[in-house]
Amino acid sequence: MKPPRLLRWLLMKPPRLLRWLLMPGVVAGFGWVLATRAQDRREPAAMPPSLPKGYVCYRAEESITIDGKLDERSWQAAPWTEAFVDIEGDLKPLPRFRTRAKMLWDDQHFYVAAHLEEPHVWGTLTEHDSVIFQDNDFEIFIDPDGDNHEYYEIEINALNTVWDLFLKKPYRDGGPAVNEWEIPGLQTAVHVEGTLNNPTDQDQFWSVEFAIPWKALAEFAHRPAPPRDGDQWRVNFSRVQWHHQVMDGKYLKVPKTPEDNWVWSPQGFIDMHRPEHWGYVQFSTARPGTVAFRPDPAAPIRNRLIQIYYAQRGFSENHQRWAASLEELALPPPAAGTPKHRASLNLTPQGYRVTLTMPLEDGKEQSWTIAQDSRITMEPGVPDS
Repeated sequence: MKPPRLLRWLLMKPPRLLRWLLMPGVVAGFGWVLATRAQDRREPAAMPPSLPKGYVCYRAEESITIDGKLDERSWQAAPWTEAFVDIEGDLKPLPRFRTRAKMLWDDQHFYVAAHLEEPHVWGTLTEHDSVIFQDNDFEIFIDPDGDNHEYYEIEINALNTVWDLFLKKPYRDGGPAVNEWEIPGLQTAVHVEGTLNNPTDQDQFWSVEFAIPWKALAEFAHRPAPPRDGDQWRVNFSRVQWHHQVMDGKYLKVPKTPEDNWVWSPQGFIDMHRPEHWGYVQFSTARPGTVAFRPDPAAPIRNRLIQIYYAQRGFSENHQRWAASLEELALPPPAAGTPKHRASLNLTPQGYRVTLTMPLEDGKEQSWTIAQDSRITMEPGVPDS
């Protein structure tokens, strides 16, 4: 998706100026610009949500050396994710090059690694917190409690240059991106099977490796970090891949050609900042390969809430007010497999609040809510499994 002229101007500025523009007091005025980088404007009020991917993350059995090579026994035992697909999912062809990721954890770190097939490995950005997606890159998104708010983003290029930032809310809900947020103790490494920035030969792949301290992730996790056995966090990965040409012995991006966006769990839209579509990572203390992923029993209810959220956005754009009842929204029937539930919509001084209450197997009930800022919460008093 081609960025607007103002965004292109911003991305050509020196990193120091860009960091100033990304400060909380400034980014509010530019939030819509940043959101345009990969924002599909379609509102999926009547579209069935895709099923997010799931992954069981096992504990590392020995010390992990962050060198990008992934040659420890624990990495060899860790399963790969499925190969990445286009960000829009089945709407687009499969990626030109295969990308896969794997994960581990211990008491100190959340480890992420990825293998990116690439016949021409190149990079240009060398300053920390540069806008890394202007190079080919690998990106991590982490929402510990799955409420669509207060999530982390980390980007890396083949030169091992990192951009780490924190999002208070998705761009669609006003953000902002906190660019000065940092990850103390973050370890990263890149291994290139081939030669970096040499267009005269053909490379095989580049691989990346991260050790992300739980202490940093705990800041806005609102749940135990490191996690407990069986806990699930919302996570997704993205690979930005630009079409290139060679001129005067250097790699250059093909002008007026949009980037490819390849992801682990498809978003359905050209927008990584829809956390409701991210995958589930289930942490386990068991022996690798012995635990099955456990689908989120509340996922259909959460999907229905997101459907209502987008229906309200559309209603507000058309009527300059929020719908006062679910009947006004003229929603389609719930998707197949959605549990029976009670639904209520109440207007609030800030906007609205929708609550869906479903029965549990033990005879109790569980209520989930969403507000105008897309934050999803479980009602207090229900244990967090």
